[in-house]
Amino acid sequence: MRAILCSKFEGADALELGEAPEPPPAADEVLIEVHAAAVSFMDKLMAEGGYQLKPELPYVPGTDAAGIVLEVGSEVTNFKPGDRVVGQMWHGSYAERAVTKHWKCAKVPESVEFTVACTVLHNYMTAYHALVQRCALKPGETLMVTGAKGGVGLAAVDMGRMLGARVLAGTGDVAKMSVLQDLGADAVVNMRKGDLREQIKELTGGHGLDVCFEMVGGDTFVKLARSMRWGGRITPIGFVSGDIPKLPMNLPLLKGFSVVGVFEGAWAEKFPDEATEAADKIMSWIAEGELQPLIDRVLPLEQAAEAFQALQEREVIGRIVLQV
Repeated sequence: MRAILCSKFEGADALELGEAPEPPPAADEVLIEVHAAAVSFMDKLMAEGGYQLKPELPYVPGTDAAGIVLEVGSEVTNFKPGDRVVGQMWHGSYAERAVTKHWKCAKVPESVEFTVACTVLHNYMTAYHALVQRCALKPGETLMVTGAKGGVGLAAVDMGRMLGARVLAGTGDVAKMSVLQDLGADAVVNMRKGDLREQIKELTGGHGLDVCFEMVGGDTFVKLARSMRWGGRITPIGFVSGDIPKLPMNLPLLKGFSVVGVFEGAWAEKFPDEATEAADKIMSWIAEGELQPLIDRVLPLEQAAEAFQALQEREVIGRIVLQV
């Protein structure tokens, strides 16, 4: 089968179109004929050797695939050949065929295109797990999302809007601020200009943040921790800056807020029934127009390296999709 192969942990420079053996489904897996695959920052980081999981080389990148079920394992009862599905995996979606665990799949309604469906699970499952399950975001609360113009950040902005929160979207890209407001942010915070804490203080009337969906890390995380209100919840989603923060523990003690861990992948592994229910709920919200995933562009499979380059240059708003 045609597939993008990563032969070295050198990112875009190590990607090439080649041939890979078709993966057989295990007893608890489904084999998907891939129509579309989303490109994520996690894919790029893994191909550079910077992710905690390092596959054996060469490997096929890609965490999200949407298409048609071709075959199911002997233990799979909730899917059958011919079903329209989207599935998550650690890697393997940049190919004509991909396998994944049945509990990491969701059925795709007829009204949802594969190019949209493939962008959903990683982004919106992370947002759902963080905002609904871990932080119990309530209508009227103030939510701050950093890294808001990326795929996961936009999903958090979209989910927060749907849940009735007042959403502050943080970005360092001034040119993209109006886009974030168009997508539902109540206000946009310039992460590269001005005093971050003062901006939040002004936007919240001095009350601070109820929930912070934080993806930058480093000093930004500490500044935002100082901007939490009593009873608030701050979630370390990722560390795009490359700097894992060290938080003075007197801050949550004195300010009465919680640091809430969020690792959607591990949660889905430990609680597959909950994950399946959440995925189906998210797909129904998208079919009903309650959630609106944003696609930056659609490229042919062989341009995967170009997609990585666009991520590197921070040109992307939402998700790039590879058409397989």
